[in-house]
Amino acid sequence: MSPENLEAFLLSLRVAVVATLADALVGIPLAYLLARKAFRGRGVVDLAVTLPLILPPTVTGYYLIVLLGRRGWLGAPLYRLTGWSVTFTWYAAVVAAAVMALPLLVRTARAAIESVDRDLERAALTLGRSEWRTALEVTLPLARNGILAGLVLAFARALGEFGATLMLAGNIPGKTTTVPLAIYTAVQTGEASEVMVLVGALTAVSCVVIFVAGRLGTRAT
Repeated sequence: MSPENLEAFLLSLRVAVVATLADALVGIPLAYLLARKAFRGRGVVDLAVTLPLILPPTVTGYYLIVLLGRRGWLGAPLYRLTGWSVTFTWYAAVVAAAVMALPLLVRTARAAIESVDRDLERAALTLGRSEWRTALEVTLPLARNGILAGLVLAFARALGEFGATLMLAGNIPGKTTTVPLAIYTAVQTGEASEVMVLVGALTAVSCVVIFVAGRLGTRAT
């Protein structure tokens, strides 16, 4: 593997790890709310979370540009105040990967939380536990394996993200070029040996992820 492609592989790992951590902070509470709470706008929230799973990644990437680009709804005020834009940075790759991976985590974690026996939660409540302590001490621990499986799947999705990353972060060598983008570039330039190395590395990681997620999912049932 060339130094450039090794750098792309390490960047992909860094992006996937940070994106998965960000998804954990947002996705697990969101999965709990969707699984256990009835609130106004619940269907809209569920739709918004699921859309990146259905839409083409380039469409999701376009929405992210509209939101975070230099002329975007959030990106324009940020650029005026700081002179900095998230686009075409590795942070943009993290944002794109996190958005694309979030549905996998939320849907998997939600299913795991919904499978927890409500009688156990009621018992904790009758013993004086608050609702949030019950969630932290009963519900989430019992749903742990399903949540971990969702995190593993989210990591894999973040590692392989291409379309939204290309739209928001670009393909800048040494800066925003992740493994999928490096594979695309190598194919375009006819570097067959580099393609095989990168494809093999990404396939090996994906196989490990599928195995781990499968084991965790089996334990969760």
